[in-house]
Amino acid sequence: MRYQITGKHIDIGNALQQHVKDELGSIIAKYAERPTDAQVIFSRNASEFACETIVHLSTGLTAQARAHAHEIYAAFEQCCEKMDKQLRRYKRRLKDHHRDRTEPVEHLGASTYILASDSKEPESEPESLQPVIVAEMETKIPSLSVGEAVMQMELAGAPVLVFRNEGKAGLNVVYRRDDGNIGWIDP
Repeated sequence: MRYQITGKHIDIGNALQQHVKDELGSIIAKYAERPTDAQVIFSRNASEFACETIVHLSTGLTAQARAHAHEIYAAFEQCCEKMDKQLRRYKRRLKDHHRDRTEPVEHLGASTYILASDSKEPESEPESLQPVIVAEMETKIPSLSVGEAVMQMELAGAPVLVFRNEGKAGLNVVYRRDDGNIGWIDP
């Protein structure tokens, strides 16, 4: 498995890198049969350290966890606990989907746009109905079953996931509703 361990505006020593590889490797080995790579990002905000971990699995699914603490090792340990809980929760489904799927998840290319917010003066009329584009990026839309899409959304901790339904040709959306249930849009 490939590890990418980086620090935003902080220096990551060899001891921490080895600790990350050992701990994260043992957690992932319990639940995922063939993880491809892991990305661990440490950052600091005032007196608090943050750790974000993203693990790409061979099935094409991605597990993600974040944690904050006053010490860098404590932030990583909390992040590992969250990752362990997520993977334990989905272990059976991860392994079941791995057996059914003979090839990795297919991805379609798409564009993502960030639009400027008009939150400065909500009562005023906008000058134009055309939104201002702040940034444009490339993204990938996975081809998944509905069950896999819900699991991917939960693993990533995302409120919404756009995917191409394997059973049909169109794009679908799963999202977390205000009542805690999952919504599925199938146009």
